[in-house]
Amino acid sequence: MGKWLLLFGFLCVGGWANGQEKPKLSPAEKDSIRYTRLKERFYKRKITKSIYRLFFNDVYNRKKQSGEVVSIDSNPFAAYEGWTVRNITIRQLNMLGTSVHDTNRVSNKFQSFVSNKLHRNTNESVIRNSMLFFSEGDLVDPVLFKDNERILRQSEVLLDARIIIVPIENDLNRVDVLVLTQDVWPIIPEGSFGGFDNFRAGVTNHNVRGWSHSNTVSARWRAEDTLQQLGVRAIYRVPYIGRTFITGEMGVIWERDLKQPFLRFSRPFLSVETVHAGAFETGLREVREYRKEADNVKETITFLTQFGYYNIWYGRAFRLNRNRNDQNKRIVVAARYYKNHFLKRPQVTADSNRLFWNKNTLLFSVGYSNRNYKRDLLIFGFGRTEDVPIGSMMTFTAGRDNSEFGGRGYVGARFSKGGYLPGKSGYLYGLLDAGSYVQLNKLHQSVISTTVNYFTPLMHLRLSQFRQFVNFRYTQGFRRDALEYINLTDEYGIRGVFSDQLVGKKRLNMGMETVLFSPGSFLGFRAAHFVFADFGMIANTDRLWKGKLYQAYGLGVRLRNEHLTFNTIEFRLGFYPNIPTLSSDWRFRISGHTSLRLQDFDMGAPEITPFR
Repeated sequence: MGKWLLLFGFLCVGGWANGQEKPKLSPAEKDSIRYTRLKERFYKRKITKSIYRLFFNDVYNRKKQSGEVVSIDSNPFAAYEGWTVRNITIRQLNMLGTSVHDTNRVSNKFQSFVSNKLHRNTNESVIRNSMLFFSEGDLVDPVLFKDNERILRQSEVLLDARIIIVPIENDLNRVDVLVLTQDVWPIIPEGSFGGFDNFRAGVTNHNVRGWSHSNTVSARWRAEDTLQQLGVRAIYRVPYIGRTFITGEMGVIWERDLKQPFLRFSRPFLSVETVHAGAFETGLREVREYRKEADNVKETITFLTQFGYYNIWYGRAFRLNRNRNDQNKRIVVAARYYKNHFLKRPQVTADSNRLFWNKNTLLFSVGYSNRNYKRDLLIFGFGRTEDVPIGSMMTFTAGRDNSEFGGRGYVGARFSKGGYLPGKSGYLYGLLDAGSYVQLNKLHQSVISTTVNYFTPLMHLRLSQFRQFVNFRYTQGFRRDALEYINLTDEYGIRGVFSDQLVGKKRLNMGMETVLFSPGSFLGFRAAHFVFADFGMIANTDRLWKGKLYQAYGLGVRLRNEHLTFNTIEFRLGFYPNIPTLSSDWRFRISGHTSLRLQDFDMGAPEITPFR
């Protein structure tokens, strides 16, 4: 029995095949032989057969899946453009053991029990009436159908989805449409326990009663906290109300450092076919701020801010022309108005703490967007189909800010472009963002930032696959207030640490990561091993090159089951040779890692260029 457990653990971390392999076999053929032999060995005994069927999911077949992605990269709906949709059939697959790309797969008894008895699928009426862009009697629009398939996959309640055109025999004008969907496990418990005087508990359900509604309820108790012992949070979200594709959300947060009741309705530019978008939000927000002055990082300033606000915007998209090759190109114009009125804040003057002024702002923007998507695998996901944005965007923003200290103008511009490089050389994305307030012919609270992201094609290493990621970012603020600064830690620089001394007005950082995706799975979880190196520099008023080069090196493993809505579990060991405030150069961390997505080229509300 011990050898089976050893073999099982070896597969869980992506061990390589045992024995001598024939040199002429391809990696996919070796993969198939390896797992076929493993299954045969487990099936020799009842107990090991039960273990295999209960816990082990068949390995992801790279060759087959890659072929599917290539075949659906071109638009499969183009051949039926202009045909009439006669019937729409929605087929919901089991949550476990099945695939929208291979309908011959069947769930075993345990997977069927979890999928059908412990889980309620998204209601068919919700998919039909709120998540599809087309109805029976509509004409087939290839761009709309392809985009609809992408948006279904991005839903929080679905793991994957596929739309299939089914021709009708002897009918050259009408087709039937089959929509395949596969749910994810929607319930996420969360919490921590440090004793009965310090604990937290909560739960999020992303698919309440199969309606696709999301509900979060949590509470935290800290008996020794003199400011607030009990903190609670309750948020309810309704995506895609009817056929309006408007999402409604309301909630109350009553925690130690954040108190906020709010109400929000929003409709983004979901697809290239979306013409109207906008949002409305109102609420009251109280935040306990912990800030530093950029030229005095040793002293922390604590204060409360409380303000009421409302925010409204509307955008209209215009297709440039009807040419099939230019269907993804749009001109978008938008307007936004928002107002903040502070009830609690630090002292403000005409030339300081501008973030806390009472003000109302009117912004206008005009932009060009060219959005398309290519399907790929094993980028930030662990086997699911990922839609990689390809295209470009250019936006110009102008407006006026009216505050208690007078009015001032604002101008900003943003340009981004991304796509796969020729010759299968990888994916490259670039962003340039700049903006500034203008008052009395002088620039105030200006910022310029640039971002470059790159990753290589998926490469083979024996039975595993890997990618190399490189990220570069530069940000600089001009004439910012004393309490405005950026930092060089965690998501904005050196990952895995936070140091309140690494703050300033200008920052340069670069990160590199190699990710090895293991071929095996255990309990539906797949592993991605990674090594990383981060470098960064930050300064206030001095030249950036005069400062230290902060560094971090490390390795770790990420575990994720794509059938669950849980965050990716990350185990990371890092070496930080010169990070201030750390008691040791070595740090081990276990955390929940949110799955990332590549920057899209969709347009949104006009905004002030963020300084972060």
